[in-house]
Amino acid sequence: MSPAEGTDSLSSLEERIQLAVQLVGRLRQEKEAALAQAAELKNEVERLTGEVKSLQADKKQVRTRIEKLLDQIDQLGTE
Repeated sequence: MSPAEGTDSLSSLEERIQLAVQLVGRLRQEKEAALAQAAELKNEVERLTGEVKSLQADKKQVRTRIEKLLDQIDQLGTE
């Protein structure tokens, strides 16, 4: 192998290493962004789950009140 070929090989290797370093850096940034988004979505799911539970409890309470009112109306009709 001539010195010129060795230099070309070294330059090629250096270029590939630089590309790999850039790729690793970009992938790390993408990973961090994905982790941040996942954390935000987890918080949103927890918030929405709490909201659904609250709405279900409200619905149950309203249903119970309506049933009591309907029972009172039925009692008026039987008196």
